[in-house]
Amino acid sequence: MLQIQQIRADFDAIKMRLAKRGKGFEAELARAIELDDKRKSTQTELDGSLAENNSISKEIGIRYKEGKREEAEALKAKTAEIKERSKNLEADLKAVQEELRQLLTQIPNAPHSSVPEGKTPEDNEVILTHGVAPELSSKLPHWELAAKYDLIDFELGVKVTGAGFPVYKGKGARLQRALINFFLDQGLAIGYNEVQPPIFINEASGFGTGQLPDKEGQMYHMTVDNLFVIPTAEVPITNLYRDVILSKDDLPIKNIGYTPCFRREAGSYGKDVRGLNRLHQFDKVEIVQIAHPDESYSILEDMSKYVQSLLQKLGLHYRVLRLCGGDMGFTSALTYDMEVYSAAQEKWLEVSSVSCFETYQSNRLKLRFRNDEGKTQLAHTLNGSALALPRIVAALLENNQTEDGIVMPEVLHPYLGFDKIN
Repeated sequence: MLQIQQIRADFDAIKMRLAKRGKGFEAELARAIELDDKRKSTQTELDGSLAENNSISKEIGIRYKEGKREEAEALKAKTAEIKERSKNLEADLKAVQEELRQLLTQIPNAPHSSVPEGKTPEDNEVILTHGVAPELSSKLPHWELAAKYDLIDFELGVKVTGAGFPVYKGKGARLQRALINFFLDQGLAIGYNEVQPPIFINEASGFGTGQLPDKEGQMYHMTVDNLFVIPTAEVPITNLYRDVILSKDDLPIKNIGYTPCFRREAGSYGKDVRGLNRLHQFDKVEIVQIAHPDESYSILEDMSKYVQSLLQKLGLHYRVLRLCGGDMGFTSALTYDMEVYSAAQEKWLEVSSVSCFETYQSNRLKLRFRNDEGKTQLAHTLNGSALALPRIVAALLENNQTEDGIVMPEVLHPYLGFDKIN
């Protein structure tokens, strides 16, 4: 969440940045300052009350030693009043602190200066397009190809669990495993450290990365244990550093991890959810970095280029979008989306989002590092899909189909043990 000191120091700038989301949040920002003023005045009053009580307590001891019992008793009565006042002030301080905290959690991150204004995906900025759309003699969508070659059984998944939980079979399952290993190996080759995090998280972890309270309805919740199933590996991997103070020399920290991901996708319906286009359970390899604030945006560009390199090696036609303020995630300051072109469906499919959160997550996480002066300051956090599998699989099946089978990208051959699905 935004820091109150930051709001105070850069009120107009933050208001203008937030306006890119379609709303300036001026009232919320002003209320935050008002609450912080109240917090400060209450704290000052409480400190004064406690100091007065300490001073009088010393006087009481002196009066007793001097044999002035009546004066001492009178002072004791006064301390009782001060203690009651202090108790009320402590309650007031706790209440205003909680109200300020709750308010700050409702204000999204302030978009970076390069983020275009806009409210819908149509306002996103296409900044790069790579390759050309394949020309196909046959244009079967991936769900028909999956049935033809017995790769994915959507109905069997419905039987076992429900819609949005497909069963991968035979070469379809091997393609899943091949992509996961390929993506992990590519990350390891450029210095990422592999981690395998839990797929259940507690409330503190959900709050730390911004899934709670903003996306509570999109996560599966186990009410008996009060645990949530992760929507992305970003959540547990980033939370590895919650309440941690790092050294400047530790930065950047680069982690990569594979997990299954689970999303309720409440309200999703229609043709855009057909097949692998939108699932409740899917596999994804995630990259997460903890960075020095001076380096985070250059690292974001590097992460974007890395994800693009994976798409290039898979031979996919893709484009990169800079998301507008209204289409950007609640916690993000700047997001690039990567979309691959589906030649059979004749539309673009999002396969990755790469984002810089500046200090929005680290403020919630209390994730800090010690700078050259020995002082602690908040780090910047970044993450990206590298990559989400369902739409990659959809594009590979659709774009590489031929009359006698589906040709697999050469980089996957060592992982697959075959070069064609037929």
